[in-house]
Order: sequence, then C-alpha cells, then structure tokens
Amino acid sequence: MSRTLHAYQAPDLSALARTLKRELEARPERPGHVELLNMLTKAVGYRNYQHFKASRAAEDRLSHPQVAEPAPVVDFRRVELTARCFAGTDVLVRWPGKLNQQQLAIWVMWSFLPAGKDMPEKAVNEILARHNGFGDHVLLRRELVNMGLVTRTVDCRVYRRVERKPPPDARELIRVVKAASSR
Repeated sequence: MSRTLHAYQAPDLSALARTLKRELEARPERPGHVELLNMLTKAVGYRNYQHFKASRAAEDRLSHPQVAEPAPVVDFRRVELTARCFAGTDVLVRWPGKLNQQQLAIWVMWSFLPAGKDMPEKAVNEILARHNGFGDHVLLRRELVNMGLVTRTVDCRVYRRVERKPPPDARELIRVVKAASSR
C-alpha cells in the first residue's frame, strides 16, 4: 500500500510547542502514533488527524481542476448497421432485429418529435407514420413510451417528448440519418 504524504504547517511554532507540552504532560503514559498525529493536528486548529486529512483533500480538489472525462466512444459499427434500416433516408424502412439497434432507431424517431410541445395522439401518429416505412407506427409510439422518451396522459390522448441527451451512438445515428435525408 502506498503512503500518502500530508504537508504539515504550523503558523506559530511557539504555540505548537506549548500545546504539545501541555498534551504530553496531561497523559500518564507515552502516546501512540495516532495519538501523536491527533495532538499535532489539534495544535494547529483541526479537530483530529482525520479532519486534517479531509480538509487537505478538499483543498487539493478545489485547487486542482478535475481532468475532463474522456469523450464517450461511439460504436460506429452499431450506428452503421442501424443506419441501414433507414436506407439513406429519414424513413425507417425496416424494424431492426436486434434490441440495441431498435433502441437507436427509436432515438431517431424521438428526434423528429417537437420539443416542449403537448401533442394529441393523432399528431404523434402522423409524425411517426411519415418516418415509418414498415407500416407499424403504433410499435414506434409504444417503444418511445417504454424507453421513457415520451410521456402520455393516463387516457393516452396527449403526448409530450421527454427532453434528454441522447447517448453518443444515438447522437451519431441522428446526425447520419438527418444528413442522408437532406441530400
């Protein structure tokens, strides 16, 4: 196990010596390692050694900005296989056979729905039917709800797109489908 070094600084060496002398005289026997650490850190204003370590760790985190997380990796093969189901258009011509490709395709359908707008079921059906080439817009609507990308009222009359950031693969597929359809 590696040791973590903790820098120690006493603003007043004389006050530190007096505090340590008092602590040591008050004890009937010689203090152990941890007790000495606690005495030293108490002498400079901390409750105990754990408080000292926690305070220093927080100071390090605040003074050194966190390294940015690496950009999420896009599975371009998965995107390519799912994009084939759109056949170079913005119409899903066939329902993918694999669940992970179905979920990506549903994100594309989600992107066609207007943001922040309540829509009647008929309007949702019209949008999904326009981008559906295999004749089952009801399946698409149900999957949007099942994936939590669309909410609906209890009576299923009003639908609303849920604003979420698509995963990296879905963002790439949305970009590919919309770019192909605009040509």
